[in-house]
Amino acid sequence: GRSAALRARMEERLLAARFRYINERLYTGSSRDAVELFKSDPDAFQIYHRGFAQQVGRWPQNPVDRIIQRLRQRAASLIVADFGCGDCKIADSVRNKVHCFDLVPLTPRVTVCDMAKVPLADESVDIAVFCLALMGTNLQEILEEANRVLKHGGTLMVAEVASRFEDLRAFMNAMAQLGFKSVNK
Repeated sequence: GRSAALRARMEERLLAARFRYINERLYTGSSRDAVELFKSDPDAFQIYHRGFAQQVGRWPQNPVDRIIQRLRQRAASLIVADFGCGDCKIADSVRNKVHCFDLVPLTPRVTVCDMAKVPLADESVDIAVFCLALMGTNLQEILEEANRVLKHGGTLMVAEVASRFEDLRAFMNAMAQLGFKSVNK
């Protein structure tokens, strides 16, 4: 009994350490590097999402729930692109048509791709969502892709931990240079 409990604790610590390692690689490499990481190590995505779910589970509120709430207040006819959708919680929770993109399919609804190159036509969606999914060193490329697929006057929704940005004001300025206007922060 004690041996099994010790083993379980050690395995959990190893998984937590692996999650932190994968997370660090996702933030310090490009989206292309992330694609290669998960191609070369298929278990890494499951480990990452397990660790991610444990971490978010400790928060007072999950940002995806706020995004879902906001989307439910909008017209169901609006088309949504969910960049880094994970388990497709947004698509499962709203009436809108939602294009789900991620690096590995946790569900059959996911289109596997690099977030800097999603298979959508120009100006084909009304709302683009990044919920805890702005990863990688090529953020400009990824955000330009969101801008490309958004219809004129479309909405970009971003939920991200503050520690993701060294300088939030610089990020907001960069967003403005890409043509986005901050409506709510």
